[in-house]
Amino acid sequence: MVSSEMNIVTGSFGYTGRHITQRLISAGKKVLTLTGHSDNGSLFGGRVSAAPFNFDNPSELVKSMRGADIFFNTYWIRFPYGQETYEKAVENTRILINAAVEAGVRRIVHISITNASSDSKFPYFKGKGLIEEAIIHSKMSYAIIRPTVIFGPGDILINNIAWLLRRYPVFAIPGSGDYCLQPVFVEDVADMAVNCACQEKNLIIDAVGPDVFTFNQLVSLIAEKVGSRACIMHLRPGLALFLSKLLGYLVRDRVLTNDEVGGLMDNLLVSPGPVTGKMSLAHWLTENKNIVGSGYASELQRHYTY
Repeated sequence: MVSSEMNIVTGSFGYTGRHITQRLISAGKKVLTLTGHSDNGSLFGGRVSAAPFNFDNPSELVKSMRGADIFFNTYWIRFPYGQETYEKAVENTRILINAAVEAGVRRIVHISITNASSDSKFPYFKGKGLIEEAIIHSKMSYAIIRPTVIFGPGDILINNIAWLLRRYPVFAIPGSGDYCLQPVFVEDVADMAVNCACQEKNLIIDAVGPDVFTFNQLVSLIAEKVGSRACIMHLRPGLALFLSKLLGYLVRDRVLTNDEVGGLMDNLLVSPGPVTGKMSLAHWLTENKNIVGSGYASELQRHYTY
């Protein structure tokens, strides 16, 4: 039996939003996605309706969201591009939050990042922190889910590390590589989001997997699984970023960002809290070693080429 409850998901045609949406429609929920993509309706066989973000027309955004009970928000940008900046992304998210409140949405489930803080020196983490504060002070009940690095089929970081290790004879690690990260499976994040939507209390939860790696260990593990013989070398962070920029010209993408390197080296992608994800990255890589990194995953193509 199909539920009459409407759920709003930003980015159903994106990565994390797609997995959340699949769970909702499998449970018989009605889903409306707010999106910047012009036409991806075939992804769910016509079972998901779509409306534009309408950031410049909040009254239309309110109309789109009216009647929804839960709002799953995955909207964000990985890096500034064109007129899209972190400041603009924060402003746009506040518009979404205010529209949801005006539309009478009861609860928001928001995908943030570990160690988000409005006081962060990194614009990415600072923007995420500002959004969390806006949600906490809104009139909706909330669940804020804070993943680290999300992995799974078609992810950006793990897939592209594997792609580079498969394709090139040398792989550069910024700095010592002794900083840590705690990857979490995309399916686990989606499960957390949908489960948190069913609760009433306000929640802030780190979404973290069972494996904690140094970056050196992570790269070595991926190299082993994909059968790479690349020479792994360490470079000054600035030089590694410069080389990633040159590589970006070749693949027409932003391969690595200042905030990603800074966040990694400051150990912001690990959690002192309990493990909340089930899937081990090491196990997943073993099961998917023949496909991970078989193609390059472009952030620009995914989000800016419609």
